Amino acid sequence: MSAAPRTTRLAPTPSGALHVGNARTFLATWALARHEGWRVLLRLEDLDLGRVKAGALQASIDDLRWLSIDWDGEPLVQSNDLAPYRAALAALAARGLTFRCDRSRSEIRSAASAPHAEDGETRYPPELRPPEPWPRAVGDAESDWHANHRLRVDPAPEAVRDELLGPRTFDPGLEAGDLVVWTKLGVPAYQLAVVVDDARQAVTDVVRGDDLLASAARQQLIARHLGISHARWWHLPLVYGLDGKRLAKRHGAHSLAALRAAKVEPARVIGWCAWSLGLVTERTPLGAREFLAMTSPESLRAAALRTHAHPSVFDDASPDGDLAWLHG
Repeated sequence: MSAAPRTTRLAPTPSGALHVGNARTFLATWALARHEGWRVLLRLEDLDLGRVKAGALQASIDDLRWLSIDWDGEPLVQSNDLAPYRAALAALAARGLTFRCDRSRSEIRSAASAPHAEDGETRYPPELRPPEPWPRAVGDAESDWHANHRLRVDPAPEAVRDELLGPRTFDPGLEAGDLVVWTKLGVPAYQLAVVVDDARQAVTDVVRGDDLLASAARQQLIARHLGISHARWWHLPLVYGLDGKRLAKRHGAHSLAALRAAKVEPARVIGWCAWSLGLVTERTPLGAREFLAMTSPESLRAAALRTHAHPSVFDDASPDGDLAWLHG
């Protein structure tokens, strides 16, 4: 019997327009997969209900197609079926690993150490846990599913082997403490949802930005508790804005929608992505197939190590900066 095909996924979040940093990651994911003969799946991560924008799901699909990115099969839309996530939470609860958390953010902040400088994350300390033993079922009332549930995470090193950046070690218990795995909105938190989705889509390789490198350790831990294997990790160095912050949807002029509306050619976006990733030494328009031809595990690994040490910055202010170049 032949081995099951390796599989990766594209997972846009419809909380706003995709930007050039997203394009960079999705192009690298797609090109690596097609170069290596992997399957490419599309997942629309729409569980952050308070941030989902009307029309953003279709806009994400349109942006990917504009860049000539394709995928295999029908997209998975997370909100269409919550049953797999409920089953995962029930499985964790059955092992006595989760507890309901009704603590306010101010209570957690006052009891915890200083939040991380980058993302404002506050560690949930063990002294705030309720007395054990914890209920080994979520409960039958709908109100039980509209509450925050946390996973017990004790301090312990968690080794992450990244295919691009090499081995890393994290300690989720010290960095984040007990993780929220279910939210009062009645949906899973990101860390649980991504583990469940990667398992049910048989994803073997995850390519994403290195801002999620620490999350890999947390997701490995959750996967182990659920008795499932985690994917191989490929974390790409991010691109930053001139403000020193990672490029995000707040940088409106960098959005693919804005570039498309301004009649920017997709070849210029693809060429900029190749240059900012370190695959080429000069900005030059490229087609998607040209980008694919230069993308391999070896080329991405070499480029990632260079740009991790010297991150790319998107210059949208200089007359000869990146934004001006994209507009030709």
